[in-house]
Amino acid sequence: MADEAAERPLVARVGVAVRKMGAQSVLLSNAMAALFGLTTTELECLDVLFMREEASAGDLARATGLTSGAMTALLDRLERAGYVARRGDPSDRRRVLLRIRPEAIAPIEAMYAPLAERSFALWASFSDAELAIVERFLARSLELGVSCTQDLQAGTGKPPARRRGTRPGPRRDAAGHKPSR
Repeated sequence: MADEAAERPLVARVGVAVRKMGAQSVLLSNAMAALFGLTTTELECLDVLFMREEASAGDLARATGLTSGAMTALLDRLERAGYVARRGDPSDRRRVLLRIRPEAIAPIEAMYAPLAERSFALWASFSDAELAIVERFLARSLELGVSCTQDLQAGTGKPPARRRGTRPGPRRDAAGHKPSR
């Protein structure tokens, strides 16, 4: 992989930039969740539900990789806190659907509004042709991330066994270098 990175330094730089962006996204979610007394997982589940508009607990469990029991407990907490509402599925009486309660997430949306405005302004500075490439890159990267997550959840992506008393080493970029901090 180090040879490939040396031959394609831009690919290596994009890899590092994507990792940095992912890490920053996690840090932002942690900070935002803390402001509202939520866990990061609860906040991200709210976001998944917000984007889907309506979903069953099973749909959300599959989307997040949480077990059905963990998802039920999480949704119970979100319902008690007033963030989600449950209703019967009119096409399947055994199934319960969940929706975001818009008035409950309004304060969260207000906190994200400045980021959304600044992001839109940044993205609008690119041409439609550039944005089409970015959109394709993000869509394919998302598909890859979903596939890798599913592999890990299925146990096909197990890490090698570590020797007793050892710790994992520092993360490295695509070129094999330690990231600078």
